[in-house]
Order: sequence, then structure tokens, then C-alpha cells
Amino acid sequence: MAVNKILIVEDDPVQQQRLRDILVATGAEIVVGSNGQQGITLAAEQKPDLIFMDIVMPEVDGFSACRQITNGADTKGIPVVIVSSKNEDADRVWAQLQGASAVVAKPYTEQEILDQVKAFS
Repeated sequence: MAVNKILIVEDDPVQQQRLRDILVATGAEIVVGSNGQQGITLAAEQKPDLIFMDIVMPEVDGFSACRQITNGADTKGIPVVIVSSKNEDADRVWAQLQGASAVVAKPYTEQEILDQVKAFS
């Protein structure tokens, strides 16, 4: 499966732009949401091939959004990569229990993000 469309769900504009700058090199279309609720809505509307999701966000947090996306009838096949500063073992386990396909810790390298795209291509 080619990764042609990537959804970034991140409330911090600096982190959002950094991810966009890294991911634009993949040639994929980049769609951006600023909170978990937008992420859920955009996942259903846009049907991205891959989602990069922060955890700590207003309205709906990343764990809840991930759970709703990975359990949704139309979105359950979309891999969700959690990108967060919450990097304890418990956070990683909880992310997997919510349906996350992978976890990348902040601060991350460009290569760590691109490796995730390759892993789901």
C-alpha cells in the first residue's frame, strides 16, 4: 500500500509545521487537524493512509481519538502513529491498547518519522 495521504493531528503549531516539513518529502498529500475531534472528523472524511497523532490536545485527547478512529467502521484500517512527549512504558502500552500501530517519542528525528511512513508503505 502506498502512503498517498497523511493526516497530522497536532495542536502545537511549531510541532505541526515540523511534521509537515518532514512529511512533504514523501510526496504524500498532507492534511492537518489541530485537536482530537478534528482528527476523528478528518480521518472519516479524508481517509488518509497514515495518521500521526499527538496525545495531549484540547477537546479530545490523542488516546481517545486513536481509539475512536481504530474502532470506527470506516477508519479502522488506518494506522495511527502516536507522536508524544509522554514516553513512559505505560504510555506506550496504553497507546497500543487504544489501537495505535506505533509510538514515536518527542523529540524525534526526521528519520524516525520517515521510517514510520516506510513501515506502512
